[in-house]
Amino acid sequence: DALLKAAARESGRGHLKIFLGAAPGVGKTFEMLSTAQAQKRAGIDVAIGIVETHGRRETEALVSGLDVIPRRRVPYKDTMIEEMDLDAILARKPQLVLVDELAHTNAPGSRHPKRWMDVQELLEAGINVATTMNIQHVESLNDVVASITRIRVRETVPDAVIDSAQDIELVDLTPGDLLQRLADGKVYVSQTATRAVANYFSPGNLTALRELALRRTAQRVDAQLRDHMKAHAIQGPWAAGEHVLVCVTRRGADTDLVRYAKRLSETLHATFTALHIETATELPDTDRLRVAEQLRLAQSLGAEVTTIPGRDIAQDVLAYARSHNVTQIVVGAKPATGWRGWFIASTARDLIAEAQDIPVHVLGSSPGQSGRDPQPRAPSLRSVRKDIRLRPYLAATGVVVLATASGVALREILTATSVSMVYLTAVLVTAAAFGRGPSLYASLVAVLAYNFFFLPPLYTFVIADPENVVALFFFLIAALIASNLAARMRAQTIAARERFRVTEQLYQFSRKLAATTQLDDLLWATAYQVAAMLKVRVVLLLPDGDGLSVRAGYPPEDELDEGNLAAARWAWRFDKAAGRGSDNLPGAAWLFIPLRTGRGPVALIGLDSDRPGTLLTPDQRRLLDALGDQAALAIERVNLARDLDRSRIQAETERLRSALLTSISHDLRTPLASILGAASSLESYGTMLDDAGRRDLLGTIHSEAERLNRFVANLLDMTRLEAGALTPRLERADLAELAASALSRASDMLARHKIVLDLPPELGQPLLDPILFEQVLFNLLDNAAKYAPEGSEVTLRITQSQDDITVQVQDEGPGLPEGGAEQVFDKFVRLHGTDRQRPGTGLGLAICKGFVEAMGGRITAANRQGSPGCVFTITLKAASPDSPKDAP
Repeated sequence: DALLKAAARESGRGHLKIFLGAAPGVGKTFEMLSTAQAQKRAGIDVAIGIVETHGRRETEALVSGLDVIPRRRVPYKDTMIEEMDLDAILARKPQLVLVDELAHTNAPGSRHPKRWMDVQELLEAGINVATTMNIQHVESLNDVVASITRIRVRETVPDAVIDSAQDIELVDLTPGDLLQRLADGKVYVSQTATRAVANYFSPGNLTALRELALRRTAQRVDAQLRDHMKAHAIQGPWAAGEHVLVCVTRRGADTDLVRYAKRLSETLHATFTALHIETATELPDTDRLRVAEQLRLAQSLGAEVTTIPGRDIAQDVLAYARSHNVTQIVVGAKPATGWRGWFIASTARDLIAEAQDIPVHVLGSSPGQSGRDPQPRAPSLRSVRKDIRLRPYLAATGVVVLATASGVALREILTATSVSMVYLTAVLVTAAAFGRGPSLYASLVAVLAYNFFFLPPLYTFVIADPENVVALFFFLIAALIASNLAARMRAQTIAARERFRVTEQLYQFSRKLAATTQLDDLLWATAYQVAAMLKVRVVLLLPDGDGLSVRAGYPPEDELDEGNLAAARWAWRFDKAAGRGSDNLPGAAWLFIPLRTGRGPVALIGLDSDRPGTLLTPDQRRLLDALGDQAALAIERVNLARDLDRSRIQAETERLRSALLTSISHDLRTPLASILGAASSLESYGTMLDDAGRRDLLGTIHSEAERLNRFVANLLDMTRLEAGALTPRLERADLAELAASALSRASDMLARHKIVLDLPPELGQPLLDPILFEQVLFNLLDNAAKYAPEGSEVTLRITQSQDDITVQVQDEGPGLPEGGAEQVFDKFVRLHGTDRQRPGTGLGLAICKGFVEAMGGRITAANRQGSPGCVFTITLKAASPDSPKDAP
């Protein structure tokens, strides 16, 4: 497979390089253009298919000098959209083309709906492509990003496109630097998404997205390393990253072994795995408890704990180490001196002999050594790998030679029949240790040796006595029996390994389901797991209104025709299995089985395979039931969580509705009552009133109507803000003129206060929406008029620095209570209560915050220093001299 991948890359297909970033604004386009300029200087024909500079001067400077292929204009809803001209690029056929924003959705009527499909066509034409994308656009990470940022990205790129890229360059930027770029206005943000982006660009979100990008790039690099090793037949391991493996056995000293491995992994900054080989030997309960204790200790120290069945501990440990790119093995050894060191098997000795280029750390179990912490070092003993196929036969030969030597040494006291039992023992030992093949070989060698050394005539292969023929015959019978025993033992071992594999996969599947919170992710994981374990095609159907719809499948392209959908609807309606191999509708090509919990069916799983005959064996059906029960419980959990969220939202909606009605009932009824009272007085007593009385009543109607209009306007403005329908129209504005207009509108409210207007002699004109900003000033002045006592000063001060313009509204009121600086901008919050002298809905300051942030500014509240009252501060970016007069 690795060779085929390598061959595919050299088959004339273009080279794809992706500049991957954690979030917008990290500099992907800048890095891509910098690389393109270097390629051009190296003599490469570079062209720009489409690049979005978003008005950044440093990025636009890198475009100069490169051949820009004109974009094509596509009409869409009374406007013209500019898209990449795919045909022009194919006709131009540069060596390298730059295509920005890989996840972009093309305008309707384009050849391909997605830009990554355009890139695929360019690659098929042999054109190298450099492109950019953010981590949130990776299909498999879409839900993960949505759970982090609370923003669902609709434009995604399949993982297969990313995996097919020859190069992925991570363009990284720390969250602090990115937030600074955002504050400096160097990150393009659509005004319609300002509030969403404000929530998106938080330090926590950026850190999580950065980790996702780093991990996804590391996975790609690791996959490329494995492909290279496989394509070049490199067995490994390659110590590109350290990986420590500790062998856990039933010896009590292994607790010190685990701790040593942990210290070694910390020294090497390596991953840490604890491996236990479960042999066919039945362990006493005390040994099982000891192993479990060691594994729990390893897990508590941060190790990945793995248990696998095996027979030869050393060989199984090395097989695991090579398949998982382990670079360090830690094993314990019980000191053996004298003849025991030569004749008793040692796992540590076998590991050292077979490990080749994997360092093996051997720790003794003596009391004086178990507590020490030696420096990590590679063993000095190495050996050339032995031929595993010849070793059992050589061992069988050695066993027969040993039996022959024993028989010759004891010839004087043993009869020929007793010697045959020695050889039979040798054959049985060989069969138990090495299996059927070596046992048959041992029986043949034993028959020849027995005939040659012990049956007359000696030292010939001639058989003179018929009784000896019978003895040789029983030798062969014993060998066959021993071989069958060995085959049975091997079959039991294979079955145990298969059971372990299934159990391990079920355990991993349950953990994956427990960690999944999105229904689509859960369904896809279930479809993939069932397809992988049962080797079938899978679809999962969920109720959709009055019918069923396919929500997930593996392979993803599987769809159901009308006949199979009818069988699925029958299975769902009657909560019974239907379709292929069942008692209901057996003519259907698919088998449909309901997934149910105690509350009833929650989903329907469909299975199909190209294999003739029965779709599932009894064992596979039991496995499917286990998988289905886990999936059904997980689906039920997600549904319950969704229902709980819906109930919580409904409760929150009711709470907000109650708060809204409570907050505005008095404030709406009071001006209405005043208007109705004044109008009724005019109607009933108009002729009896003098001009001053009529003017007073008309003034009341006018002022109360304006007050009511402000309440309604605030409600409408808050609705527009929360719906994201507010689009400020930014233009250069005269702040002095806006301040004068706001003071004029608030003149009636401020009639009993001293007004102080403090403006600098020369005031810049920032980019803002004049209408919205005047409303912000009016709301702040209205708030000051409500809480500042009569005769006190209300100050409107504007100051300017090189980069910022600051607008402050100060009053001499009671100030903010402790912790009120943030609460004061919440909806329906009135920190000093309500009364007739301070009417309001609690929305004015919340609207100020929404308007200011929509225009790219910032508003804060604080108590005044050294005097009573509070101050509201608005910070705006000063417009640069080359900023356009108007901005959309």
